[in-house]
Amino acid sequence: MVSVGAFAFVGKPALGFSISFSQPIFVSNRKAMKITKEQVKKALETISAPGEGGNLIESRAVTNIQIFGDEIDLNIELANPSLQARKKVEVSILKTLHEQVYEKAKININVAVKKAPVQEPIKGQPVPGIDSIIAISSGKGGVGKSTVTANLAVSLAQMGCKVGILDADIYGPSIPMMFDMEGARPLSIQVDGASKMEPIENYGVKVLSIGFFTKPEQAVIWRGPMATKALNQLIFDAAWGELDFLLIDLPPGTGDIHLSIVQALPLNGAVVVSTPQSVALADARKGIAMFQQDNINVPILGVVENMAYFTPAELPDHKYYIFGERGAEYLAADKDVPFLGALPLIQSVREAADVGRPAALQENTAVRETIDQTARNMVEELIRRNDNLPPTKVVEITNMVGCSAVKK
Repeated sequence: MVSVGAFAFVGKPALGFSISFSQPIFVSNRKAMKITKEQVKKALETISAPGEGGNLIESRAVTNIQIFGDEIDLNIELANPSLQARKKVEVSILKTLHEQVYEKAKININVAVKKAPVQEPIKGQPVPGIDSIIAISSGKGGVGKSTVTANLAVSLAQMGCKVGILDADIYGPSIPMMFDMEGARPLSIQVDGASKMEPIENYGVKVLSIGFFTKPEQAVIWRGPMATKALNQLIFDAAWGELDFLLIDLPPGTGDIHLSIVQALPLNGAVVVSTPQSVALADARKGIAMFQQDNINVPILGVVENMAYFTPAELPDHKYYIFGERGAEYLAADKDVPFLGALPLIQSVREAADVGRPAALQENTAVRETIDQTARNMVEELIRRNDNLPPTKVVEITNMVGCSAVKK
């Protein structure tokens, strides 16, 4: 004989229902209690799901409940993959079901980790007001890709173009330092009734970077979907305004960020940066191959050779090829893509980057002339590429408004 006292639900906390029994439950040892799924669900509603922000039922952590007499089989999926979280949930389930459902129930619990949600693609969504988007990439880190990006952007701005930089190097953002923006924070402004981030501007270039939202000593430890989500916000939740060029400073390699952003955005082209040495060229070759894959198909505007040679100030007519001679130029010829220019290894370029004043701001120097010529070559290749693009291309250059110094 089973005698059950009356019970009532009391309140509804943020993490689920709790049950208060006005009288104790007495269960005879002679006959097993009949267990129902509804009883099990109500009991599981009192248990919080770690990392989910709700109870096990509300968060859909419970994927299956099977009752076989006095035996309860449960399948649980948790977002928190830690062993501690799994053990805590198992203990809570055993204790709760024995107390609230049946003290002699045989409970089998199978706990698994939820698969990370697939990031929705953002392909085909042009950024309003931006004429051309160019990815600046390198297969290998340490070749000066961000320095090249900063100098190309400043050079274009000096020519009269409206330019922005998206620092997509989530794990090692360096653009804020190169533009003397460390510690700056973007403001929120209203655009057509929506709240947008306002890029920070210096030297005529608008900049957004994850570095604006982290401390200098803080490491960004994110998986691919989190990094992609952050970049989506920097792109589509930003008030870029009218731009002739948006340069995307990509991280090294060919990983999540490249697949989520480079392939997804309506890019007009890509520039690959490399030093002349063989170890860097091997990775640059892979970077070019990535852009040329059929399912990505981003036009290569050209290759820039950085740290091409060293010329000491006291011997301006001498060139010392520390990392090899014309390696990136030979790579461009081998891959049948344009060679945009060779930037020298000069102390003033490094010093300018460190103090946040790009070398493209120098006046009447050989470095400034080389950077400007490389930027002009890039624009010429961009226009040439767009003249031959199929009509289905999302973004096309139809004019060079604001670029008074760049001629077709």
